[in-house]
Amino acid sequence: MARDVQLTFDCADPAALAAFWAGALGYRVQAPPAGFDSWDQALDAMGVPPEKRNDASAVIDPDGAGPRIFFQRVPEGKQVKNRLHLDVRAAPGLQGDARMAALEVEAERLATLGASRIRRYEPAPPLGAGHIVMADPEGNEFCLD
Repeated sequence: MARDVQLTFDCADPAALAAFWAGALGYRVQAPPAGFDSWDQALDAMGVPPEKRNDASAVIDPDGAGPRIFFQRVPEGKQVKNRLHLDVRAAPGLQGDARMAALEVEAERLATLGASRIRRYEPAPPLGAGHIVMADPEGNEFCLD
């Protein structure tokens, strides 16, 4: 039996990173529990003090197909290159110049959300289709593929 997975990011600012990834992936920030109009109302009812309210956040696929992504505040900053990263499929079915042009458009869009560009890899047939390595606002690497 297959298992559901949740991806978890350790980070300094869960709300900001959740907002970035929601915009990057077409996800949405997870709504507060039923019966609450806002997270502040829910966290008040749960007794969570104001200084702890940005300890966690999550984004979800509005269609329910993709995994939930959870962001948790940790005290230490990012130390080294990720051993696991996300590939954001921004040019499915495209090849060559059309593929790289679509990836460039997406790289520019993500830069407006706070991402930074690290490197572009040109297509190298027969196996390399080309991709762009980016970093989210906290430096977590991901690829536009």
